[in-house]
Amino acid sequence: LGTVTEQSAPRLVVHAAGTRPRLTWESVVTGSSKDGPSVLHVYVDAADGSIADRWDDVRRGVGHPFYNGDPLYLDTSGSAGSYSMTDPTRANLSCADSKGVVYTGDDDEWGDGSVSGLETTCVDAMFGAQRVWDMVRDWLGRDGVTGTGQTFPIKVGLKFPNAVWAGDGVWLGHNESGTKQMSSIDVIGHEYGHAIFENTSGGNGSGNEANALNESTGDIIGTLTEHYANQPPEVDAPDYLLGEKVEFSGPGPLRNMYDPASLGDPGCYSEEALGEEPHKMAGIQNHWFYLLAEGDRVQGRPEQSPVCAGDGVTGIGLREAGEIYMGALNLKTVPWTHAKVRAATVQSALALFGCLHLQRVKDAWDAVGVVAAPD
Repeated sequence: LGTVTEQSAPRLVVHAAGTRPRLTWESVVTGSSKDGPSVLHVYVDAADGSIADRWDDVRRGVGHPFYNGDPLYLDTSGSAGSYSMTDPTRANLSCADSKGVVYTGDDDEWGDGSVSGLETTCVDAMFGAQRVWDMVRDWLGRDGVTGTGQTFPIKVGLKFPNAVWAGDGVWLGHNESGTKQMSSIDVIGHEYGHAIFENTSGGNGSGNEANALNESTGDIIGTLTEHYANQPPEVDAPDYLLGEKVEFSGPGPLRNMYDPASLGDPGCYSEEALGEEPHKMAGIQNHWFYLLAEGDRVQGRPEQSPVCAGDGVTGIGLREAGEIYMGALNLKTVPWTHAKVRAATVQSALALFGCLHLQRVKDAWDAVGVVAAPD
């Protein structure tokens, strides 16, 4: 288990379920794995200390997704004859149709893997939302999407080409051609990233620059979630591209954190860049986050992430970059600007890691043209 909250005192039992009876110690370990909550019974051989058996009290629904690996397992509610796509452990998470009616069924098996089936869309969306919750808990130390033990429901099948954070939930439509639903794991993470931005100090704020930083926050949370899920290459290997699976306007990603300019988005801070539409301007902070996590040159890769200034950047790793950024969001004030994010990430790095990553945070900001304030 990735997280353990409680462990029972071991009791000596005869384990007779295998080919021969064994004297074992049984312990019940409560916590969570990458798949969600767990109440794991573990049997340790009393003679040699090996694991004789294990089984989990928690039962999960089986989902057949379009984007993610088939089958996958979802935390759902109900019992035989009456199941619901309502998460029993992540408060306020459910998946419903466009009218808000939560999907239900006689059995705990969901979706058919089709590109157009909306129950299948819910399978992908619930899986993504559950991984967002687990990622912010395990990697960022946050209690749910809100920070207070709550998250938000999902609606699918909306008749528009987009996915949106609606202030009280995530609404999913389709791509521009209507051929795919907007429920890939990085898109789901992106929309919940808006919820995290809104539910940290200072709220959303206003203005073009704050809106761009909000969009970038969605991209950062989407990327962290995709890496946390860590699916194999044949499904959706973790990367720093956003939305490439949904093919929103055709093949290719919506954003590239490694090289925003490859999609016509600014990867460097400038007066001209500040006039861009917020989704495009998100490239500045996205580029900073990539450089902080990975550096401008990654060992084993021939390509180099372009820098705008400075002598290059050495990455600190994705998870610790995420921790620093989450700490900065907790210092957010209105109006939120790139200069303020630089100061907040420096303060967050110092609080979390001392001097270990301080210079690399500064180097990454220098590399995208956000320089230190005079004071």
